[in-house]
Amino acid sequence: MNRALRWTAWVVAVVVLIAVVFLVWANIVMQGTRSAALQVWRDDRVAVRDAGDAVVMTPTGTANGVGIVFIPGAKVDPYAYMATFRQVVASGTTVVITKPTLHLAFFDTRPLSTFESHAPDVRSWAVGGHSLGGVRACQLAKDADGLLLLGSYCANDISRSYIQVLSVSGSRDGLSTPAKVDAARHLLPSTATMTEINGANHAAFGAYGDQPGDRTATISPADARSQITAAVERWVSALPAGSSLR
Repeated sequence: MNRALRWTAWVVAVVVLIAVVFLVWANIVMQGTRSAALQVWRDDRVAVRDAGDAVVMTPTGTANGVGIVFIPGAKVDPYAYMATFRQVVASGTTVVITKPTLHLAFFDTRPLSTFESHAPDVRSWAVGGHSLGGVRACQLAKDADGLLLLGSYCANDISRSYIQVLSVSGSRDGLSTPAKVDAARHLLPSTATMTEINGANHAAFGAYGDQPGDRTATISPADARSQITAAVERWVSALPAGSSLR
């Protein structure tokens, strides 16, 4: 009996230790670059507010009726993506950057409506994500009018969907490599727009510094961000701003 109790206590202790180690690991995030975030906060064309479960970016000028619920990559600070969408928001699109459960998109089971409620005036919603956040976005695509993948690709098949898809990748991405993006291309609709930014790496899609396993970018963050903005703005212009397709 004592032996059984000792064995049970040992198993419980190991499980608790694993849980504690996991929680500590999950809460060590790649912080957003302060200087890039400050540029957004100081931009009077963009309003930023923390809604608790998301960072909400809205244009202070004329809005175009389109919103994007954007899911961060694994363990990346949501604020790191403000710089990515600064110009997109200034041009009229609302962006809601989620705060995933435990900083990991796969643990977040909340529907898109949770985040869409932060911008009730938006008429057409797209979902997007970076890295593993993009994989999660693919799972939610059936509830959206558009899908935006930044340095990411789908693991589920949405090839028969009529959704407007934009995939922006980097030729120097060491995680969502060009080969991986190409291998998953058949899971997207044939009409998907595939854009590769020459010289951009995985971390180029946010402002959080270097990332383990990534390759070195051969273009500047500003250059990469400018090309991402141009691609996203073209895609947004094709979304159904007047009414939802859902």
